[in-house]
Amino acid sequence: MNNPGRILGAMIAVVAMLWATGAGAQEVKHYRFAYDQPKTTGYGILGDIFSDKLKELSKGTMLIDQYPGAQLGQEPQVLQLVKSGDIEFCISSSANAATLSPQAGVMSMHFLFRSEAHLIKAIADPKVSEAVKAMIAETVQGTHVIALSTLGLRNMYSKREIKKVEDMKGLKVRVQATPTEDAMFPAYDAQIVHRPFGSV
Repeated sequence: MNNPGRILGAMIAVVAMLWATGAGAQEVKHYRFAYDQPKTTGYGILGDIFSDKLKELSKGTMLIDQYPGAQLGQEPQVLQLVKSGDIEFCISSSANAATLSPQAGVMSMHFLFRSEAHLIKAIADPKVSEAVKAMIAETVQGTHVIALSTLGLRNMYSKREIKKVEDMKGLKVRVQATPTEDAMFPAYDAQIVHRPFGSV
């Protein structure tokens, strides 16, 4: 019987996937791959790339069944399913990965990157990738990060313009329920509202 490795994703929207298999030459194995974003987002693009590459490398013996749009739960629940081995792959933001490995929240700190170019350079740096992989491997048993990705810098959506930190004073801001988010927005005098993306 196949024993797929369990996965944990940690990303800024950090992508995490890993597999280990002993599949026979003709045996076809399906793997579950969950994320809470709609299929039409960057998560779906990443899911398709991974699915296509796995199928190609395995000569069609390893296939991915994608479950977008929180079909198997919100990110924190999906991470628990990966950790327990109930599903094989997921994509997770670093903020939600902090529910399993608190240190992962460091990648969600505000003003960590100077620009989009700086973000891209950091995520592409093998040393950053290896540090994140080691952090998750050391703090979450049986899980592995195999890739990092980003969906870009944080954007604020509001009925009024936000040009500086002071503009957030008194605003109610939807955040992921993590210590990093819970600490950062109140520092700007904003009020936080916990709501997973699938409920937005």
